[in-house]
Amino acid sequence: MTRDELKTKKIGVLMGGLSAEREVSLSSGGAVHKALLARGYDAVAIDVDRDLPQVLVREWIDVAFICLHGRYGEDGAVQGVLELMGIPYTGSGVLASALAMNKIFAKQAFAAAGLTITPHRVLVRDETFDPVPVGIDLPVVVKPSQEGSSMGVSIVKKAEELAAALENAFRYDNEILVEKFVKGREIQVGILDDRAMGAIEIVPKKEFYDFEAKYTDGMAEHICPPVLPADLYRKLLAEGEKAHRALGCGGYSRVDFLVTEGGGCFLLEVNTLPGMTALSLLPEIAQKEAGIDFEELVERILVSASLKIQGPGTGDQGPGSES
Repeated sequence: MTRDELKTKKIGVLMGGLSAEREVSLSSGGAVHKALLARGYDAVAIDVDRDLPQVLVREWIDVAFICLHGRYGEDGAVQGVLELMGIPYTGSGVLASALAMNKIFAKQAFAAAGLTITPHRVLVRDETFDPVPVGIDLPVVVKPSQEGSSMGVSIVKKAEELAAALENAFRYDNEILVEKFVKGREIQVGILDDRAMGAIEIVPKKEFYDFEAKYTDGMAEHICPPVLPADLYRKLLAEGEKAHRALGCGGYSRVDFLVTEGGGCFLLEVNTLPGMTALSLLPEIAQKEAGIDFEELVERILVSASLKIQGPGTGDQGPGSES
């Protein structure tokens, strides 16, 4: 849809939700809602709960701008509801969202596309496993399969620390990943309109880029653009686009890498709904690398809103559209 067409639509900014990342989502959604109003759009903030379909009908929403993070928002669940209701939405579709959210299946897709990933093992709740996962020497990173914002993530350096790390990760998911710890620089590539805009390096004040470092001002240094050899920087941007395509993502995303001292690039994950807060990385990449300010970024994401599943019974009209 064009900007002029969207000015005639009612935009629902979906935020909050039911996941452990609810507060971050409210911050993202609040910033996006404010930007849309400033650009002259008819936008309403919607705190998502299980009555979302009824709220969308009651508010006569024509287009959804998704600012949800984590389960039931970033994992394809809300995208499926919007497809069923015929409401165009921002970001990736059902399958790409579900794949990106599930780190286990995402790694399989990345490996099939020829991207470099860290050695890892999948553990399932209640299965029998050795104190140190077979084939992976310490240190390791333990993380839930389907959480974001570093929820439930631990770095384990000693065997006696592993049990507590596993228990912590299993609080969030029935399947968890144990990955080989790779010492490297944390580089994130920003994707907009399916093309890489640029990259940013994160230097956390703590050992790794955890929830506190991500959302507390002053807890991490941002270097944009990162200081890298030109050929390595181009490789990262290309690998970011390749990872975005490998999952079938649409519109925008943020792709996270670890870059080793020798120039190795290990793909960690693709975030299909990256944060849009004051400390978020995608808006900073857009501003510093592509000259796109926050309001313009929000508008460009909105313009890309669409239904991703095409076929009989689909169309561009939501419950608030005139027939």
